[in-house]
Amino acid sequence: MNKTCIVIVGPTAVGKTSLAVQTALHFNTEIISADSRQCFKELNIGVAKPSTEELAQVKHHFISSHSIKEDMNTSLFEQYALKKAATIFKEHDIAVVVGGTGLYVKTFCQGIDEVPQVDEKIRKKINEEYGWEGLDWLQKEVEKQDPLYYAKGEIKNPHRLLRALEVKLSTGKSLIEFQTQEKKHRDFEIIKIGLEIPKEQLHNNINSRVDAMMKTGLLEEVKKLEPHKKLKALQTVGYRELFGHLAGDLSLEDAVEIIKINTRQYAKRQMTWFKKDEEVSWCTPDFVLAMEKINTEIGRKR
Repeated sequence: MNKTCIVIVGPTAVGKTSLAVQTALHFNTEIISADSRQCFKELNIGVAKPSTEELAQVKHHFISSHSIKEDMNTSLFEQYALKKAATIFKEHDIAVVVGGTGLYVKTFCQGIDEVPQVDEKIRKKINEEYGWEGLDWLQKEVEKQDPLYYAKGEIKNPHRLLRALEVKLSTGKSLIEFQTQEKKHRDFEIIKIGLEIPKEQLHNNINSRVDAMMKTGLLEEVKKLEPHKKLKALQTVGYRELFGHLAGDLSLEDAVEIIKINTRQYAKRQMTWFKKDEEVSWCTPDFVLAMEKINTEIGRKR
């Protein structure tokens, strides 16, 4: 059979990790994570990494592989993931890719446009300003500096907004102008499986997960990371809100509730992103149903 990547996508807390492990075990292969935060070794509880048992069952790549002090972006992920896929394909016909970072998944499957290097001083200044002023300031700055991106881009995603602003201030051009949408050839087949469950069930999963994170020590994890809270890697749900609590801006109860709200909103944005991809075949996170779809797609591509 042709070398094939099974790409499992969907919103946070839908059950991607469990299905990916089952799928990898079924095909006796390895997993590449496509999660922009699980790659950081200093972040554990708040990014819902695979459990110790899951990591022991199947070899994972891009989990705890980098430090929060290292720069990580879509282009670097593309290079990393393609290299790992090539290594996996030396021993296996199938590799599993799993994650909810839509741009990482898209880049792995079809490439990314080259964007000029940004000025590090500009990047640092923008991140510091964002650390102090928050998302409202960032959105207003992008609207002012890069109205083209503000009209077409992800204006609720701080990572994308930071990228848009640093590119605009460094190059004078909008990030949109660098996006040609030319699909790059991959020398392997791609099967995309999307997981979805009823909204109420997903929200219950998210709320329960946040409560479980707090019980297993998320606040203690965040306290240890407080000296690094302005790093780009820590501008993420679950950490940002608890930094606010530690600064005295929020009660712990309010911070936890805001984490739940922000996570639900993030899950909604993830679904909006993945639903635009017509190549995704959707099902519930049931192994038998997913395998039926995977085997059908494998047969179709032979």
